[in-house]
Amino acid sequence: MNGKRIGQQTIELPSRPALCGSAAFVGRKEGEGPLGHCFDHVAKDEMYGQESFELAERQLYLDAIAMAVEKGRERIENVQFLLGGDLLNQIITASFSARELGVPFIGLYGACSTMSESLCLAGMLLDGGHAQQVVCAASSHFCTAERQFRFPLEYGGQRPPTAQWTATAAGAAVVGMGGSGVRIAEVLGGRQVDLGVTDANNMGAAMAPAAADTLYRFFEDTHTSPSDYDLILTGDLAAVGSEMLHKLLEKKGYHLGDKHDDCGLMIYDRQKQDVHAGGSGCGCSAAVLCSDILQRMTAKKLHDVVLVGTGALMSPTTSQQGESIPGIAHLVHLVG
Repeated sequence: MNGKRIGQQTIELPSRPALCGSAAFVGRKEGEGPLGHCFDHVAKDEMYGQESFELAERQLYLDAIAMAVEKGRERIENVQFLLGGDLLNQIITASFSARELGVPFIGLYGACSTMSESLCLAGMLLDGGHAQQVVCAASSHFCTAERQFRFPLEYGGQRPPTAQWTATAAGAAVVGMGGSGVRIAEVLGGRQVDLGVTDANNMGAAMAPAAADTLYRFFEDTHTSPSDYDLILTGDLAAVGSEMLHKLLEKKGYHLGDKHDDCGLMIYDRQKQDVHAGGSGCGCSAAVLCSDILQRMTAKKLHDVVLVGTGALMSPTTSQQGESIPGIAHLVHLVG
């Protein structure tokens, strides 16, 4: 096809915008996990010095953005767009943060895929010459998400083995033209895939088909296979969804093998921490990317990473009305 498309739907970014600065702020439980040493800041408790869980999430979000901008040697007033979102109604964490920052704001809701979605759009904005500096950010908070999507914390309900633990975390990255840093080579927008999963405690099963669809389209468009990359990273399928992803892609002729990892499995130690199937939430993949992954790429331990952010596009209303859960997965190809 003409233009910057590779195959049917993958978009090449010839200018290769760079992730110039990044930061990850997390909660105490996340800091106790295997990646605790990688995060920029670990909160002492869920309140983060604020009067409510929602305000705590917002402050995590703002602090992650501030540090990412500082590490990118930039000033917030020079940022042309803030692309971001969260899990709360009307993405109030991102939108109220934008009110404080005074930056042109494009609010996004992709559930746990929001960070990848923002990077896709940032890459296209920059490669198209419409901006020079963009901030991408996403967050989640266990306490805010639980009482919105499931039950009040005081309820103390039993969590099934398929359930995932919403990460208290925020990740932010400054994406710009020129300079040094990990670069965005290609992006691929996800399409909604719905195989009829209705269990809100089994998001991995709802999202895995979308991840398989996106990866299959990317491999077909680029004529590559999993072996061509150092890491294929999903976020956040956790244990149930990751197993499904492998099986679904094998049916299409692609074997992920040991090339695959998942942010929901990386952020917690499932043997020592009570997180059931693993982690989830907008902040999970955002924090893992903006800490461990970018650090390893900067150190040249990883050179070629495919990030597939996965989201379960449900709401309390649709769940209560018996609707199934559509999944979506946005892909970003990063090169060191």
